[in-house]
Amino acid sequence: MSQLNSNPREEPRTGKDLINATVPFAKESVRTSWLQVGSTFTMLVAALLGAGLAPWWPLQLMFSLLSALLMVRSFIFYHDYMHRAILVRSRVAWFLFRVYSALSLTPPRSWKDTHNYHHGHVGQLDDSGTGAFPVMTTKDWAQASWTTKANYRITRHPLTVLAGYLTIFLFSLTLLPFIKDPARNWGGLVSLAGHVGLIAALWIFGGFSTAFFVMFLPIAVASTLGSYLFFAQHSYKGMKILPEETWSYHEAALESSSFMQLSKVMHWFTGNIGFHHVHHLNVRIPFYRLPETMDAIPELQSPVITSLKPRDILESFRCCLWDEDRQQTVTYREAARLAA
Repeated sequence: MSQLNSNPREEPRTGKDLINATVPFAKESVRTSWLQVGSTFTMLVAALLGAGLAPWWPLQLMFSLLSALLMVRSFIFYHDYMHRAILVRSRVAWFLFRVYSALSLTPPRSWKDTHNYHHGHVGQLDDSGTGAFPVMTTKDWAQASWTTKANYRITRHPLTVLAGYLTIFLFSLTLLPFIKDPARNWGGLVSLAGHVGLIAALWIFGGFSTAFFVMFLPIAVASTLGSYLFFAQHSYKGMKILPEETWSYHEAALESSSFMQLSKVMHWFTGNIGFHHVHHLNVRIPFYRLPETMDAIPELQSPVITSLKPRDILESFRCCLWDEDRQQTVTYREAARLAA
């Protein structure tokens, strides 16, 4: 990859100039989109059939884990569709992604409201947790009540991410919005009914093992991976919280979103969502054009890098609070020492 500002006589582009540089890449090829979506959903259906019909449980396990990875990739398609990056004029795509959203516990209204909020507030202090994991400063933490601290710890705890199927997708995205506003978020009830109905049908007609390998295991694994990817892309060593008075959309994309370095295979399964700083700069860029965009624009080639290596995963979960004085993330223990 090229280095940032390789020509010393050229000033790096910022603001609208940088965003405008990404506009040529925010154009999809409908043919490419359908090729990617069609082939992936075909492989997903085949893998789920294998998970349900294979005569030997190790084969069922293999197909089930493959299904989980394909579910992550399929979710990125849904994510891009909701961002109006791919297939927005297709009624077939509308139907396909509505069905997918119901079965994957991501009601369109709930997802759109919370995720759009996240994109508009990334890089800002926000302990509400709307559309993202909450962020508190060390000063607020020192003054917080024990109930606030307990809730914050639970929300950002590794087990919450590990149990993303229940904590994030089932509760936060599906049940909670419906409980708060049933009239607006009735899609959550539809999603839950479709999800539970499919599990019940698989259990009744195929037995527990079929329901387990076709639904429970792949969705649990996919939810865990998806939840961690989302968590780590905005919780890492080097992540910045920008002052409210100087916050800007482009700076937040580059300073508060990471690039996750993965193998080509894992970039494929995760739909290039690891190019997260590029995605945050322009949400209309289709997932398959994100690498191309980064390669073409020097200003996007020096992001903070994270990965799925154990060291980086541990570091991500250790980024608990924002220290305004030191302008960096710190652990709870470090915050306690600073307060003392």
